[in-house]
This record gives sequence, structure tokens and C-alpha cells, in this order.
Amino acid sequence: MSGRRVLVLNGPNLGRLGSREPDVYGATSYAGLVEECTALGAELGFAVEVRETNDEGELIRWLHEAADGSVPVVINPGAFTHYSYAMRDAAAQRTAPLIEVHISNPYAREEFRHTSVIAAVASGTVAGFGIGSYRLALRALAEQLA
Repeated sequence: MSGRRVLVLNGPNLGRLGSREPDVYGATSYAGLVEECTALGAELGFAVEVRETNDEGELIRWLHEAADGSVPVVINPGAFTHYSYAMRDAAAQRTAPLIEVHISNPYAREEFRHTSVIAAVASGTVAGFGIGSYRLALRALAEQLA
């Protein structure tokens, strides 16, 4: 793996892509997401590492790792998006671009999903384009880092 290191971080339930509510999250499996992100990342000159956890503390530790190493991040915090102030505080420590992504459009869903505590400290947010949200975020990172 060569190129600029980029972390693609995924929060709770994203490891269940492909089987979890395919009408909302699509048919692409988590393995398919990993493959798409690493392939596009290589095209863009990135060494992409995709991670997934259901543990809030682990995701926060990964954000600290990224901040300490000035590593750009694409993050889908999952449900943590809406209420994890600890994750927001970790994201606020970023030392490189951080792009929030969502597979679905949170504003077209339940009202509790309309609030993101992460958005205010992110470089930007991409939502509603299915797995394509990750592709758009990686392309946006490439532009920001150019």
C-alpha cells in the first residue's frame, strides 16, 4: 500500500451492510464497501484503511490516532452522529480534513436523525447517495489535499 494514508471509519451496524435494511442502505455488503473504498483510494493516490466498530470508545480512539498522525478521515458515525458529544469532541481535534458520510439522507428519515453533532466540526458532509457517498467523500478529500 502506497500513497497518503486515509482512514475510512464506520460506526455501529455498518458491518451489517447488505443484510441490514437493504431498502434504506442498499445491497452492497460491508466487504463490497471496503473493496470500493480501497480501489478508489488507490486511484486517487491514497492508502485507504477501512475500519468498522460497534464500540463508541474504539471509534474515538481511532479519531485520536488520526489527529495525532494528521491522517485525513472519512467517517460514517452511524447512530453516534446524533448524540455522541464525546465523538464530536474527538472529531474536533482533527489535524487533517474529516468528511462525514451517510448512506441514506438523514433529513428524509426520522426526526431524531436530522441532528448531527459531528457536522459542525467536519470539513463537510456527504449524504444520501448510497455507497456513492463514500466515493464522493474520497474525491472531495483528494481535492482538499491537492
